[in-house]
Amino acid sequence: MKKIISCLMAAAAVLPVSAGISDDAAMAPYVYPENSPARVAAPAYMPDGQSYIELSSDRKRIVKFDSRTGKELETVMDVTHTRETTIPEIENFILSPDGTKLIVGRERKMIYRRSSMSKFYVYNIRTRQLHPLSEKFERQQAPQFSPDGRMVAFVANDNNIHLHKIDFKTEVDVTTDGKPGQIINGVPDWVYEEEFSTSVSMAWAPDNMTLCYIKYNETEVPAFTFPLYEGSCDPMTQYEFYPGSFTYKYPVAGEPNSKVSVHSYDVDNRKTKNLDIPVSNFEYIPRIAYGGAPDRLIVTTLNRAQTRMELFSMNPRSNVAKSILVEEEQAWIEPCTYENLTLNADNFVVLSARSGYVHAYQYTYSGALTRTITSGDFEVTAYYGTDAKGNHYVQSTATGPINRVVSRIDAKGVMKHISPEKGCASAWFNPGKSVYTLNYSNSTQPPVYTLYNIDGKQQRVIEDNAAVASRYGAAPKKEFTTIRTDEGIELNAYIIKPSDFSPSRRYPVILHQYSGPGSQQVLDSWSMDWMQYAAKKGYIVICADGRGTGGRGRQWETIVYKRLGHYETIDMQGVGRWAARQPYVDGKRIGICGWSYGGYETLMCVTTGSSPFAAAVAIAPVTDWRFYDSIYTERYMLTPRENEDGYKASAPINAVGGLEVPVLIMHGTADDNVHFKNTVQFTSALQAAGKWCDLFIYPNMNHSINGCGARLSVYSRMLDYFDRNMR
Repeated sequence: MKKIISCLMAAAAVLPVSAGISDDAAMAPYVYPENSPARVAAPAYMPDGQSYIELSSDRKRIVKFDSRTGKELETVMDVTHTRETTIPEIENFILSPDGTKLIVGRERKMIYRRSSMSKFYVYNIRTRQLHPLSEKFERQQAPQFSPDGRMVAFVANDNNIHLHKIDFKTEVDVTTDGKPGQIINGVPDWVYEEEFSTSVSMAWAPDNMTLCYIKYNETEVPAFTFPLYEGSCDPMTQYEFYPGSFTYKYPVAGEPNSKVSVHSYDVDNRKTKNLDIPVSNFEYIPRIAYGGAPDRLIVTTLNRAQTRMELFSMNPRSNVAKSILVEEEQAWIEPCTYENLTLNADNFVVLSARSGYVHAYQYTYSGALTRTITSGDFEVTAYYGTDAKGNHYVQSTATGPINRVVSRIDAKGVMKHISPEKGCASAWFNPGKSVYTLNYSNSTQPPVYTLYNIDGKQQRVIEDNAAVASRYGAAPKKEFTTIRTDEGIELNAYIIKPSDFSPSRRYPVILHQYSGPGSQQVLDSWSMDWMQYAAKKGYIVICADGRGTGGRGRQWETIVYKRLGHYETIDMQGVGRWAARQPYVDGKRIGICGWSYGGYETLMCVTTGSSPFAAAVAIAPVTDWRFYDSIYTERYMLTPRENEDGYKASAPINAVGGLEVPVLIMHGTADDNVHFKNTVQFTSALQAAGKWCDLFIYPNMNHSINGCGARLSVYSRMLDYFDRNMR
């Protein structure tokens, strides 16, 4: 083994003198943000369904456009022409359901991945009057218009819901028991936000008379604290001599979660009521939403193991609830089942994996199945709704797991693709489903955004990213293939070879993977990243999706249940051995890398016997699932008490004695998702076992390790590490 340095040493000292000591500037065009194509946001349609509004590039105006022509129709708001209140610019906006008002925000401060607080203002489009959403609280979170646009519910930093009545410019307290670290009203706690992909836990009744919300009692949830330093990127000067800290509630696997309950607030009498869910065997309430009527609040519940989902239709006024759907699985319920529930006026649509593949099913609110919308050996990955003719629109893997195709299903069940069959497409529809915007890309085509009418006739190209296509036209290309491992398992993969590739030469290889349950890295979609740059520098890059990943049905995905890391490691090591057999590969120079779950799997691969890898780079890795959050971990592993042997076998921290190759770990010290503790404990185990690794830390950086050139730093360190240990 080549000489490497203890993980416990400071970041500034980890690279030997002979190595590169600065970022690779030539890589910058291949790393975020320089590698990003132009993005088009989903249109904010006006009630007419034909026009939409968007924020101007200078953030001074909100402008209305004709969706069919792209022609500017009028300025809806101009910060230089507002009445009562003035603001310098707009960062974000929300259009009221009736199209008469806006909520505009500025000076946004992120809380976690999806949540933030801003200084919000209410703007009347007709009168041009602008006033603060709250006079009491400087910043607000998750503002929600009532359906008639006359009220806004929001959450403040006191963890309470407040109601702003626009006509009177008055503010009412909906809740008063909120307390940081104990009670949260109307917005989710950290683990709900992260793992249930939500940032709002409030729902307005269609008649504007009732506001329902989820209350999170996190009093018993253990707190996690990580240090904060002065740092150099956005320095926190208050910590110049002594570090500070950040503390929040974070339930690791097996620990108490927030106790959740559903409540209603009567706007007229200003009374709150506890809503009684008629079962006790639930742990989570991932969603609440109204199903088209004021007496129909749909409450979604999950048991702690996430193997049973039950939907209830509740009348907030009478407090009567009825069960309308139960989904049960031997392994976990697919998150799309409760995250993508579509509630229509007279029916609802749910995505279910009950057939072995995720498909769309339509139900009445009495709980009767009225239509199986899709079927077959493919997965529905998004449901877009139905039009006036009864056609349904979906995104799926109908043309193969590496593709995403948008399709129409008519009343007879006939599926017609309305996007290219190869590549990856998604769609945004206007409210009336008369037009849609198609976002399409493939491995050689950057995203193209095109507007079509519902009959498929092209209206206009909104963005073609032609400049991006030209800029990277000569970059190495992905070659899609299948890799058959020693076990006979066929994995979807792509290979990126150097532009001057010669089959007579033998190249070093970097295996890039993520491997997490339900994820997919091997997609025929546009990406331009460090991998293409590595290929330009003489590496062959391979990416493969092993067992447990998405797009290939439940049997493929759930094989990892209660045994995370087991089959993934067999498959990734199998890819490494397959690569070593190729005549153009130097079998002694094969590396592996990954971020987050991919970092975890990287460590699993190099601490397990018979590893074919010569070097490894793990970024922000989980090293023991006991350290990770309850909802994600238990979805796949149950609790540590229920699956003790599975947790032991799935932790690379328990296998450090098997490490025989150079490993570089990179991690942000302020990672609120995968705590830096994972890396600290892993390196401590290495030290106890007389083992070594390299470490580069990013002070005050979160899980994304982004900003101040950090992303370039990560990939520069990674390629330099492979250069030094595989050349």
